[in-house]
Amino acid sequence: MKETRVKRQRVTKKILQHSLLRKYIPMVHEDLAATYLRDLHKWLIISPIIGVATGLLITVIAVIILNKLWPAVLGYYLYHHWAIVPGLLVGFVVAGLIMQYLTPDPDEHSTEEVIRSYHEHQGNIDVRSSLAKIVAAIMSVGFGGSAALEGPGIYGGAAIGSWLWTRLGRLDLNVRDRRIMLICGAAAGMSAVFRAPLTGIVFALEMPYKDDLAHEALVPSLIASVVSYSTMSAFLGREPLFNFVGAASYTGHDLLWCALLGLLIGLVAMVFVISFRRVRTFVVKSSVPHWGKLAVGGVLTGLCGVLFLHLFHGNLVPLGPNYEAAGMLLKTHYNALELVAFGVFKMAATTFTLGFGGVSAMFVPLFLTGGSFGIAFAQSVVHSGSLELYAAVGMAAFIAAGYKTPLAAVVFVAEATGGHAFIIPSLIGAAVAYVVSGDASASGDQRVHGRIAPPAKDNITVDEVMRRPVIYVQAAMTLREFTGMLAPHRRRMAFAVFEGQKLIGTVALWSLAQVAPEKWATTTVREITDLRVTTIRSNSDVIEASHLFMGEREQDLLLVLSASETPIGLLTKEDVLSALNTRPEELPELDDRLLAEG
Repeated sequence: MKETRVKRQRVTKKILQHSLLRKYIPMVHEDLAATYLRDLHKWLIISPIIGVATGLLITVIAVIILNKLWPAVLGYYLYHHWAIVPGLLVGFVVAGLIMQYLTPDPDEHSTEEVIRSYHEHQGNIDVRSSLAKIVAAIMSVGFGGSAALEGPGIYGGAAIGSWLWTRLGRLDLNVRDRRIMLICGAAAGMSAVFRAPLTGIVFALEMPYKDDLAHEALVPSLIASVVSYSTMSAFLGREPLFNFVGAASYTGHDLLWCALLGLLIGLVAMVFVISFRRVRTFVVKSSVPHWGKLAVGGVLTGLCGVLFLHLFHGNLVPLGPNYEAAGMLLKTHYNALELVAFGVFKMAATTFTLGFGGVSAMFVPLFLTGGSFGIAFAQSVVHSGSLELYAAVGMAAFIAAGYKTPLAAVVFVAEATGGHAFIIPSLIGAAVAYVVSGDASASGDQRVHGRIAPPAKDNITVDEVMRRPVIYVQAAMTLREFTGMLAPHRRRMAFAVFEGQKLIGTVALWSLAQVAPEKWATTTVREITDLRVTTIRSNSDVIEASHLFMGEREQDLLLVLSASETPIGLLTKEDVLSALNTRPEELPELDDRLLAEG
């Protein structure tokens, strides 16, 4: 036996040392290394895990809202109109209290948090507060807020993806993989919510940008979306969420009318989105407690429902997830005035729900608003019997214009409605609406890819360009005392503000101009302190810092932290512009006061 084993070893060694093998084995290794350079096989493990977990989560949320809570609430509202306002008030106040006391930032949730995390936090979501945010979303939507399941669906899936990144360390995952897993989870959530896997993929890839895709997440999102859809459909079925059963043909004249409809909806969507963002920015900056903001939003949302039901008697109401409204718009005859009124009230209710801090997103509200306008257009302008065609085009056009996701809008109409024959007209309407509406977007954190010129050298970190050290001042100091200590620090434009040992914000030197000099002796530093402490790690890229300066919550200063969470420097917009070698006129929204500082 021993001799036989020795012989085999000799033969094996002789074969391996053969000249042909020695010549070609390195070539095989090289080809395999090139073939598997992107390490895609790991996503065959990660993506299904994300898909199953997200599918189960969305199934639970869907059952709670669509099968239990909303049907009971809607039935009660329709028979007792007086209950709409107090019902929404209670639901919104509970959601506001949850967000105010159980989350670190009550204004950060849903798709906005996912987009911001993708661009600014390397895919990291604070999963400790995720359950509270999902409960708040259930209260916002289930009690009649003008929103639907896409908010908690996208956020829940993204949170799962971000959390799993910390649990799958054995797979040697990097920071880029975390961003991919974030998008992967968002795609899985969208896929499950609408029972439309292709929509989930396309929407999640389009979501971070107004003019591009998150290409790196394509394959993982594809796998996770299909798995998530299959998981949820095993419990709730595979039927399209909004089933169209209509004519499958259209004429050349219809395509022209669809282009005109896209133009009109693009203009309406632009006005709506700009108005929504103005309201949202005003509410975010308001000093009213979050639950108070939502209380006002709940009352105003409820009044939209009461007034609509008072004007137009029936079961159609611009509140809640409104999945049932899609079928009602198509199967019940409404005159053009009622349809347009529904769209207008739906936009108003959505503004009051989400603009005042409701926890969800507006994909379905945009969908229904566009559908109602499309049917009204078909009845009053085209005088066509193909209501479903113009409903589909209106839906796709409003989503494309409002969310800057034209591909997802068309795919969604095809998948969720079963109206595959309407893809070409929907593409035309969506494209026209997208162009006409410009860069106006319901999301304040979407980016225009490549908006900032690349830096003069690669991988410039905040540590290289920040201003150090951090000069501290106490909040209790008067402005007279503050100006008295400025002489040694005359080149400093900003200071960190502490109350005792607690950092509470930053104060910019130009803020002194907001107070008359004769009041400096009685005004404290705290009164001019910016309490929104936005921090960034010293090892972060300056591109990430530029995104913070350009986001919805535009910042004048960033506080730079070390790995141990210690403040070590300050970063201004001028510092970032200098590092990026970008002319100030290329970023018109940046504060001219700070651009002029030397």
